[in-house]
Amino acid sequence: MSTSAYPEWIFDGSPIADPLGFGERAVKFVRLLRHPKSTATGQVFQLYDWQERIIRRIYGPRHPDGSRVVTKVFWMIPRGNRKTSLAAALSLLHTIGPEHVPAGQVIFAASDREQAGIGFKEAADIIRQDKRLISATRIYDAHNSVKKIVYKKKGVSLQTVSSDGAAQHGKTPAFVLVDEIHAWKGRDLWEALKSGLVKTPNTLMVIATTAGRGQENLGYQEYEYARKVATGEVVDPSYLPIIFEADAKDDWQDEALWHRVNPGLQYGFPDLPSFRREAQQAEHRPSERHAFKQLNLNIWQANSRDPLFDMAVYDEGRFDFELEELAELPCYLGVDLSVNGDLTAVVAAWRHEDGRITVHPWFFVPGDDLADRAAKDNVPYVAWKEDELINVIDGPIIEPDEIENHIRELCATYNVQEIAFDPHLARKIMQHLFDEGLPTIEMRQGPLTMGPAIGDLERTVNGFKIRHNGHAVLRHHFDSVVASRNDTGLVRMHKAANNNRIDGAVAAAMAVSRACAGETSQSKYNDPDSGGIFTF
Repeated sequence: MSTSAYPEWIFDGSPIADPLGFGERAVKFVRLLRHPKSTATGQVFQLYDWQERIIRRIYGPRHPDGSRVVTKVFWMIPRGNRKTSLAAALSLLHTIGPEHVPAGQVIFAASDREQAGIGFKEAADIIRQDKRLISATRIYDAHNSVKKIVYKKKGVSLQTVSSDGAAQHGKTPAFVLVDEIHAWKGRDLWEALKSGLVKTPNTLMVIATTAGRGQENLGYQEYEYARKVATGEVVDPSYLPIIFEADAKDDWQDEALWHRVNPGLQYGFPDLPSFRREAQQAEHRPSERHAFKQLNLNIWQANSRDPLFDMAVYDEGRFDFELEELAELPCYLGVDLSVNGDLTAVVAAWRHEDGRITVHPWFFVPGDDLADRAAKDNVPYVAWKEDELINVIDGPIIEPDEIENHIRELCATYNVQEIAFDPHLARKIMQHLFDEGLPTIEMRQGPLTMGPAIGDLERTVNGFKIRHNGHAVLRHHFDSVVASRNDTGLVRMHKAANNNRIDGAVAAAMAVSRACAGETSQSKYNDPDSGGIFTF
């Protein structure tokens, strides 16, 4: 069993079964088509060797009764490799070509009407390049109407549908082209088309898509199965996986990798200079790099949103230091209290004169069922306890007194200027500390307060101004953050997965934001240099 899903057979010259010549017939048909964007003489459809191998592998292998061995294709390829053009050609192969079924239905299905219209327009434009095809068909493409191509002589129709519309129950398709399945919302159309395909023999579904995001969706489920077939974990001759993807551990800036994953790159599509520019822009912008890996290298992103922090830059901020060395620097605390026995995080941010900020955390975890909690959150709490990276508190919850006492110790040790709390959970703690003269402030968790704070933390990390000692728990919390941005540019932090924890990152945003502002809530009466109430 292989660990790679890469389709080596496309390039190794190995024989492809074609006992009845149907693979050759399909290739000849596509080569007879014309494409309006083709640069070849006569605008003939430019079918490259790797594309030809794909067609032969779909249509060549046959059962003794002549039916296709392959009934479903999962073709995942980065954008810019002319996926839509080949998909349109395959749709026409089943509409006006030798794979057509008299009175058959060909479906071009996409995530929405606009996306479905892109593939349809490609197919319609191909037909319009040939007078013979124009006379043999009728194209219905009026604005805001059902898009359809009809092969008049045989009654075959090619029609577009979208997953954001009503489910297409009652359809009996002979061929379905599923476009960009990673963007499909819901399963209604998918189930309707699948059930329709089983009504008649020798049907075919081709899924043509780029990589997507997140794992709780239809596209990922299909991708996961395709990978299992490609690696040999599942044996399914009827399912053809064609997966052009880089590994998440690969060097995403390696041009040799770009060419391996983008088979059209050597022929000028996508455009290599543009590819290089996108990579350059993504180097220090995590959200851009996230998109580059997904769309250009076809790496399925586990997170449904963009990462907030460039963890490579974060890691560069590591240096060895003793906390005592920071005692005289202005210190700001952010406190993220736990709910229902979750983690509590206290993060300190020290502001240096050169604008850099050093952060260090203290985490508190309930001790009951620590091993079960570790399994649930998929993190090594027991090992972190042994390494003294977390403070394990006896019992099922963290008592407020534990956090109060810890903050008092920090204020006695460091030059604490402010202690930021979300008042929703911290009223009593704040009042106790305030009564003792400690500089507590409210920092509500709403977007108007936390949006700018998160922006400060993002700029501090991604701008190479962060310093830390490599605390494993804090790094895990930073790495678990994904971002969403509204129209005004305000950022919100979210968990990358339901079992992730980002408490340390939230507390860090509170502390770093106050450190960036450089303000203090300490009373002048507590300033040892103060001469009293009256000064002259």
